[in-house]
Amino acid sequence: MRPRSAAAPLPNAILPEADWADRYELLILNERLTAGEAAQRMLGQLPAWVRALLVLRNRIVSAFGLKTDAPDADRGLIGFLPVLLDDERKAVLGFDDRHLDFRIVVDVRDGPADSRVVGVTTLVRRRNFLGRIYLAVVTPFHKTIVPALLAELNERR
Repeated sequence: MRPRSAAAPLPNAILPEADWADRYELLILNERLTAGEAAQRMLGQLPAWVRALLVLRNRIVSAFGLKTDAPDADRGLIGFLPVLLDDERKAVLGFDDRHLDFRIVVDVRDGPADSRVVGVTTLVRRRNFLGRIYLAVVTPFHKTIVPALLAELNERR
């Protein structure tokens, strides 16, 4: 199965001020995973090509004073992202920075028969001109990375 793009309406209660969003969904057959488990499998151990892109990103954005490390999180981290909420149906990760605020929402719902639909919604609030430029630059990478990580859920068991 391949992830499909889905509607990501705004506003969204998770980040009400968001002005950009996208969403991808994947049907997972014969497995009853939670949102936290899905988030951990997607983001806990990133493929080498994604880690390399993040290293490059961090080198570039550090010159602009943007965060390169995740801030402390009461609920811990999944991969490099602070966990803001984690229950059976929804995991919310993300943080706020000078240029933008973002949230990644991983949710699960029952699918047909013994399956689950896993969704990944990305919400962004661009705070300033730098946030708009940053998002324009990273969006093509984002639209490759998120579906690829979601597709690997069927392989990372």
